[in-house]
Amino acid sequence: MRVLVAAAAAVIAFPLAAQAAGEVNIYSSRHYDTDERLYSDFEEATGITVNRIEDKANVLIERIKAEGENSPADILLTVDAGRLYQADQDGLFQPLSSDELEDRIPENLRHPDGHWFGFSTRARAIFYDKAKVDPADIQTYASLADPKLKGMVCTRTSSNIYMLSLMAAVLEHKGEEDAKAWAEGLWANRARDPEGGDTDQLRAIASGQCAIAVANTYYFARALSKDVRDLANPDDTDRIGVVFPDQDGNGTHVNISGGGVVANAPNRDNAIAFLEYLATDAAQKYFADGNNEYPVVDDIEASSAVESLGEFEADDLPLVKLGENQAAAQKVYNEVGYQ
Repeated sequence: MRVLVAAAAAVIAFPLAAQAAGEVNIYSSRHYDTDERLYSDFEEATGITVNRIEDKANVLIERIKAEGENSPADILLTVDAGRLYQADQDGLFQPLSSDELEDRIPENLRHPDGHWFGFSTRARAIFYDKAKVDPADIQTYASLADPKLKGMVCTRTSSNIYMLSLMAAVLEHKGEEDAKAWAEGLWANRARDPEGGDTDQLRAIASGQCAIAVANTYYFARALSKDVRDLANPDDTDRIGVVFPDQDGNGTHVNISGGGVVANAPNRDNAIAFLEYLATDAAQKYFADGNNEYPVVDDIEASSAVESLGEFEADDLPLVKLGENQAAAQKVYNEVGYQ
């Protein structure tokens, strides 16, 4: 535990006056440089100084737990409802009632008791090599287990939070028996053993190593908006197509980036003000344009790169289920030998 605290402390140290009235202390696992504008705009609009620690979600969670009642943390921001669930299970969030947040953020994208709120979404889509795959064959997540796709599919490891959340949704919709059969088929169809992040799965399509991959939309949109610098060469994005699965069923699986007020927040009012700011039109538009995520507030347009991927119907499953089913999801993967 002390090692985790020391490692995190090396990132940035809060000033001694961390509990002064005009500050908010944010622990964030969002690692996007484009978020700088969110913080600076909030400071300019409110006069509240933003202090930040940035690290991996598990490091920040362990740090807050180690700091206990003396933690200076006001807000924990992270990605994936599964991680928010983990933090909540550790007692790190406090309930929050905010008409602003409840009016603007859809019910399924927030904790039922206000422990955490989603401020942007990303869809878990199916990407494919246009030269090798007929998109008609991959219109559902279930289709990825079809034996005719043997040796074609790339995914991340089963312990990855995105994979756990996707399986958690499958469990909720289909039940354990069907979920296990799907995991077995998906593993049998692998082009290689799981490795790397979402961008690596897209690169594997570009290199010809895989014909199909599952990845979050913003990784591909980022490649489009950066003239494919994340991939190998300018022809790669033309080679890759995208399918939003389950449009005739539950809809495409989505997840969130979100956060909540820490249980012992010393600057609670400022923390609430910051979360409410993240639901404003201006901040929502910046989530959209800055990191190619989908805004959660109605009538806010996505970035041009994201819009180019097409419209889709999203699964409206309450995202708290992704956390509640997380342990069962890992159990299913383990039982079929999914690495």
